[in-house]
Amino acid sequence: MRRVWRSRKALKGVTQWVLDWGVPMAVGLGVLFIFAIRAHSPGSVYGAFTLLNPPPGHVVLLWVASLLGWLLVPAIIGGFAGHVIAERISRVKSISTNTIFRQRRLRQRIRFPGLIDDLTSYFHGTYAQQGFVDVWVRIAHRNDWSRAQDHWEVFIRDTMSTQQYAHLDRHECLRQAQNTGRFTLKFTALSSGSCIVCERRR
Repeated sequence: MRRVWRSRKALKGVTQWVLDWGVPMAVGLGVLFIFAIRAHSPGSVYGAFTLLNPPPGHVVLLWVASLLGWLLVPAIIGGFAGHVIAERISRVKSISTNTIFRQRRLRQRIRFPGLIDDLTSYFHGTYAQQGFVDVWVRIAHRNDWSRAQDHWEVFIRDTMSTQQYAHLDRHECLRQAQNTGRFTLKFTALSSGSCIVCERRR
């Protein structure tokens, strides 16, 4: 589950925002709706939330729903639309060299993003993968597999959040971040005998 949550950084801005903020806000509003409906009728709650009707009586939850509807709904809709329009305008002349001349089929567009690699699969992987996991786990983390996996995921997650990966497709973003990560982390582990994440967290 931790790998799934960290792998979301391969997604684009709007999709990542929906997972980071949209889903928790929707769950919070859903819980508020359920409790408000128990205190009053569904029509009254809907009318108060959409600002069609004033909150009836002195039901605190209906006033909270009305206030959230007044503050959140226009802000979220306006912000979402503004972000999409600004992104489209800024990308009219901005094409990544990795995506030039490439045709993306519908299956590629709707396919779920991959997960950050589990390092245990590298143990019986290619020669390059075995060499990386040997250096990363044995040298940089003194055979602590759990910490090595955690710091590998942190490094890939934060690498995917940098500006140079912003225009990449979510699958290409994850692939390139992991390729770069294997090279960088192996080199630093061999040269200094330590882990970048460990050094930064001291």
